[in-house]
Amino acid sequence: MTPTPLQLDPAHLSQLHLRAAGVSLLLDITEGELPAVIHWGADLGPTSADEATTLALGHIQHIAINDQERPTRMNLLATHEAGWHGRPAIDGGRVNGAGWTTKLKITGITATLEGAEQTENLLSGGAGTLEFTTVDTDAGVSVTIILELFPSGLIRSRATLTNIGQGAYEVRELGIVYPLPSNARELFDLAGHWGKERVPQRMPLTVGAHLRESRKGRTGADAATLLTAGVPGFGFESGEVWGVHTAFSGNHRSWAERAYTGVAVIGGSEVLLPGEAVLEEGESYTGVWVYAAYGDGQDAQAARIHRWLRSREIHPQRQRPVTLNVWEAVYFDHNLDRLKDLADKAAELGIERYVLDDGWFGSRRDDTSGLGDWTVSPDMWPNGLTPIIEHVENLGMEFGLWFEPEMVNPDSDVARDHPEWIMAPAGRQPVTIRSQQVMNLTIPDAYAHVRDQMVAVLTENPGIKYIKWDHNRHLVEAGNPATGAPGVHAQTLAAYHLMEEIKENFPGLEIEACASGGARVDLEVLQRTDRVWTSDCIDPLERQQMHRYTQQLIVPELMGSHIASGSSHTTGRTHTLHFRAATAFWGHLGVEWDLTEASSEEFAELAEWIAFHKKHRALLHSGDIVRMDLFDKAVGVHGVVSADRREALFGINQLDFAETNPVGKFRLGGLDPETIYEIRDVTPGHADAHTGFRPSPVWPTGQPIRVSGRALASAGLFLPGLWPETSRILHLAAL
Repeated sequence: MTPTPLQLDPAHLSQLHLRAAGVSLLLDITEGELPAVIHWGADLGPTSADEATTLALGHIQHIAINDQERPTRMNLLATHEAGWHGRPAIDGGRVNGAGWTTKLKITGITATLEGAEQTENLLSGGAGTLEFTTVDTDAGVSVTIILELFPSGLIRSRATLTNIGQGAYEVRELGIVYPLPSNARELFDLAGHWGKERVPQRMPLTVGAHLRESRKGRTGADAATLLTAGVPGFGFESGEVWGVHTAFSGNHRSWAERAYTGVAVIGGSEVLLPGEAVLEEGESYTGVWVYAAYGDGQDAQAARIHRWLRSREIHPQRQRPVTLNVWEAVYFDHNLDRLKDLADKAAELGIERYVLDDGWFGSRRDDTSGLGDWTVSPDMWPNGLTPIIEHVENLGMEFGLWFEPEMVNPDSDVARDHPEWIMAPAGRQPVTIRSQQVMNLTIPDAYAHVRDQMVAVLTENPGIKYIKWDHNRHLVEAGNPATGAPGVHAQTLAAYHLMEEIKENFPGLEIEACASGGARVDLEVLQRTDRVWTSDCIDPLERQQMHRYTQQLIVPELMGSHIASGSSHTTGRTHTLHFRAATAFWGHLGVEWDLTEASSEEFAELAEWIAFHKKHRALLHSGDIVRMDLFDKAVGVHGVVSADRREALFGINQLDFAETNPVGKFRLGGLDPETIYEIRDVTPGHADAHTGFRPSPVWPTGQPIRVSGRALASAGLFLPGLWPETSRILHLAAL
């Protein structure tokens, strides 16, 4: 039951304290000032009004400068009028310069909280939503701030600015910042590039700003993903961390800043290009959601996000179907007999979804032509897609199809007929990337053209249950040539709307977000899609790292994870089927391999891995992620533990030659310390001859072993002898 909204009087309220899942969010609104976060992190327990007031007073920093004492009070918008002199989260003004700084005061508060109680000047509650209405009549603006604490302990907030004055007002930035405690002195975020997404990087939080911006019109393969500050030396298992995720698939930024005064903040916002948010009187601009996740260790931090993702009504409820994508098997060679043969083999393996990738439409025989003409090619498919769809359905699988709705080849019918639909600055074309330009979805006719062609294909082929939605080009100089104005903001919202409209028209249709691989992985696109493609690189050695850090933000069932061919198409490395499957097993499993080239032995082993995944996917896609901190860079240990901690699976991965032989003991975390677990080695296949597997003296080969969760977390077990790039999988069951 949703709690009843409460209308609060800011004149009779000073602090608000929300608590959920071991997290406290304590806010100060004394004298109607903009909300200031006094504390977000470990649960403070029940707090009295006197305690809250004391903590609020301690939040105000008094700095002696030239014998003048100046108070600094950090609020959610990091405004300068509050004494902060660093990077603000709100920036804007009128053409004549008026309104460039604001003094916003709270005029109303709506609270929708579990178990809300007001005593004296303090409102206490559980999870729920706070909405603050603030106004500065002199600047002619009002700002509404929404702040939510979810039952998982995850926080998110965003602001909406409305022009209530005369004349146009340009918003240049509108974000959210959260304060950092004094002991959060180390930063962690991710970098990367095409084919090597989610590369971890760590650095001290020194005086100054650490700024991560994407100006590519998409989230980015190099996105910070989750910018985290923590106590020095924090890891997956322990160490307090405070992190933010800026949830937007267009231009955006995340930053952490520490002033010479010791005040530190972390925040995010959309990157607005000139003129993208010019508001006439009465118009509004809404900033992006900025999620804030606290944890004692990065696993605890990730768990808050994961539990929220799984709590959403739109989260996929049915078991994630094992998928075959034919891209690396056939590329643009759409031979019906060959595609049917792949479908036959997929069905024999127990695969449940078959996806036809790029090359089915227009003049698309390679990646230089036809993009934007979303009609089935009569040359490649003289009888339409019906023959392959019916063949796939008759085999008991569902059918999926690739689109790239936001892009266009200059060599296409639509680009020749409507060059004005290509995003560009006035008077010239932007640089061509991958033989592509960007279709301007902000033009109503262009949007309707793309939507109507997609709708026609999906209507004529009701067997299509899944779309792989790609986005292979940066939005460089993406503007409206008729006006010369930039258009990344509007284009991003138009892409979101198109996804929503397609889903509304075709209930049950699933969408995968792909962008040159993993360049559109964020929590906002996942409000409209059902999984992301982690990377175009399916090399299992690279994927070990990608999976480890992609899961800092998203759950395994939303992470596309495929078994590729023996020789990687992106790195040229060769790996055994054992290691390829043992890596892909942990996500939303798929296959991207020419199955006609598989030997009978490989085919049998692949079938065993697929059956093994199906047997355990209920646990894999519902349990808590556990990633053990590395005791040796050559060894990775990770797993999934059920919510009741009665069952678990762990992967022991030898990634390289170790510096010592034997390597030593590994530990397993996330278990109930008082429970005795029966442990079995359940690694599929007959890999021992191919992996150099030499069990340690105590290893569950043949007969299981029984060890307590406490002993596994503290003492551990000796690592078996393994060749590099091999794995073992352990199953733990409570006795």
